[in-house]
Amino acid sequence: MKNSVRLRLSVLMLLEYFIWGAWYVTMGTYLMSSLEVNATQVGAAYANLSIAAIISPFFVGLVADRFFSAQKVLGTLHLMGAATLYYISTVEHFQKFWWLILLYTLLYMPTMSLVNSISFSQMEDPDKEFPRIRVLGTVGWIAAGLLIGFMELETSFMTFRIAAYCSLVLGILSFFLPSTPPTGKSASISAILGLDALVLFKKRSFIVFFVSSILVCIPLAFYYNFANPFLNDIGMENAAAKMTLGQVSELLFMLLMPLAFRRLGIKKMMLIGIFAWVIRYLLFAYGDIGPGIWMLYFGIILHGVCYDFFFVTGQIYIDKKSKPSFRNSAQGLITFATYGVGMFIGSFVSGAVTDDFLVNINDILSYQWESIWLVPAIIALLVGLLFMFFFREKLVGTLEVDNKVPHILPVKDNRGQKDFEGGLADSADLKTER
Repeated sequence: MKNSVRLRLSVLMLLEYFIWGAWYVTMGTYLMSSLEVNATQVGAAYANLSIAAIISPFFVGLVADRFFSAQKVLGTLHLMGAATLYYISTVEHFQKFWWLILLYTLLYMPTMSLVNSISFSQMEDPDKEFPRIRVLGTVGWIAAGLLIGFMELETSFMTFRIAAYCSLVLGILSFFLPSTPPTGKSASISAILGLDALVLFKKRSFIVFFVSSILVCIPLAFYYNFANPFLNDIGMENAAAKMTLGQVSELLFMLLMPLAFRRLGIKKMMLIGIFAWVIRYLLFAYGDIGPGIWMLYFGIILHGVCYDFFFVTGQIYIDKKSKPSFRNSAQGLITFATYGVGMFIGSFVSGAVTDDFLVNINDILSYQWESIWLVPAIIALLVGLLFMFFFREKLVGTLEVDNKVPHILPVKDNRGQKDFEGGLADSADLKTER
């Protein structure tokens, strides 16, 4: 890849996630303080992102990929998004805000797929080149949090205006990205919804994994929707900036994942990810900005374990379980289930639960955060127990292929009595369910 192309793709990824991070983390705080809405309405606002996540694959698969160059669609969507974000910063009533944030998320969510498509089209070796470009997205998210936190803008409409200005810049720059012409092919609705991967539901362990992935999005929504309002409510300074420690830990634990796979395997890693949510919410429930502030920091830093060890490991599990003919459909199915259905349910549940613990003490309304955080902790615990007792699949052998020469690793037989050399077989045949 030419250096000029790499630079443009790096700026593209940086701005794409800076725009998202500038308004998303602090939207709950802004709504509760500036528009004076309740927690249920905050949950309803965040649910719009899930609605957009469900709809955007249809736009990309049925329209954008078939008729238009990706960079032109990307530029148009970001220019329209810039105008929408600016308008959002001017509204004072929640009902209008809700419709506008729905419009904006419908414009923004397709851009994530388009950014990846443009990047991959310029890469000869995506396995090596894409991570180096994608990491700039995390850097952009961190930069947005630091800027908003240190400028003390968490309750200000300026978060949306900053995102609007950056969206305008990215919209213009998009038209100067490498040309990515349309494929001329329209993805089928069954492929977009992942229906081709329904054959995986023949295995009980996959059903457990699928249900657990949806349910764990409920405690995930509590963090995305109310962690920033909570930290601001209890008096933490520069909360948005300090929450970027979660993205830093995400990067670090991503680097540790290959070692963790070798030592732990898929099931144990996913269990660690689920139970990390339990620990995180207990830390939030009993932490404070006094002697217990370390608990709040530790809870934020656990984001890397929570996200990487469950969601990233889950994507790898899907890849291993799927045949090449429906691998993309399987990934689409789990994305639809988690960021679509799971987060949609989680947004409304988190809002309703938070509202239930709003009490009047001496004519002052106050959220009982200890009780609020115990709810997602219990939900995560139940999901973890479900996964622990009913997900029984594990890999008992691994087929590694280096330069098309197969190497068979020693594995244990079913009785665990001795090592044996596995025969040449397809890797799917080396997976058993007990």
